[in-house]
Amino acid sequence: MKELSLPLKILIFLLLCIGVFLWLLPLGVAVITSFRTNDDLLMRGFLSLPKELSFRNYGAAWTRGNLNKFLPNSFIITIPSLTFTLFLSSLSAYALSKFRFRGRTIILSVFVGGMMLPFQILLLPVFKLSETIGIYDTYWALIAIHTAFQMGFCTFVLRNYMVTIPDSVTEAARIDGASEFRIYWNIMLPLVIPAMAAIATLEFTWIFNDYIWPLILVRTDRLMPVTAGLAILQGQYIMDWTVIISGALIGTIPTIFVFLFLQKYFIRGLTMGSNK
Repeated sequence: MKELSLPLKILIFLLLCIGVFLWLLPLGVAVITSFRTNDDLLMRGFLSLPKELSFRNYGAAWTRGNLNKFLPNSFIITIPSLTFTLFLSSLSAYALSKFRFRGRTIILSVFVGGMMLPFQILLLPVFKLSETIGIYDTYWALIAIHTAFQMGFCTFVLRNYMVTIPDSVTEAARIDGASEFRIYWNIMLPLVIPAMAAIATLEFTWIFNDYIWPLILVRTDRLMPVTAGLAILQGQYIMDWTVIISGALIGTIPTIFVFLFLQKYFIRGLTMGSNK
């Protein structure tokens, strides 16, 4: 490959620096705003430098803004949703990749088609369905809808990953007398850990940061996750932007920790198959 000239390298470096600056600018403004007083913000504007810095906004968001209640609700909703989604989608992916039966392509097409369906057109039907089966305004309404909606994407990705695993692996286990569930649990799941970890990182972020479904399926404040709770915080302290932004930054901490913890598996999952 022809080496780039020095002026072109400098131009690319400057463009990358500008891109990084523009990408981090909103986050930087939010962090600075969370440490300043609301009066200083209203008088000097968002893009000005603060006269004094303080952690009081984080304390106010945690106690006055009820983030100490909203944040646990997000985990109560996200962890079961993620567990059910990964378990059920890995089962369906195993069946679609390793079993030969009539209608297998149609079932896979249904999973893929569900990914293309805009969920906005399903808001009213899902709302009515949750009322009919008696789970409206409960944690289970959000857990069920997240599990159902995320299964299509997870099944599609895991099925494509499991197809690359040779059938001789499962056939040898069957000859040795292993049951199908034991083959799935003891052989297939350990082999797809990189893909599962990559999906888990994305799904945790999507479910934890979901804003629409809590507004549709929950009306009680004590059941609200942190994203919908921040909307209530905005209603109570509509001019107190520093408290609202502090609450938003607190709400991003769990997703950052999950990404850092699973970063190695996430990158490995994204690049799987690239060297084939």
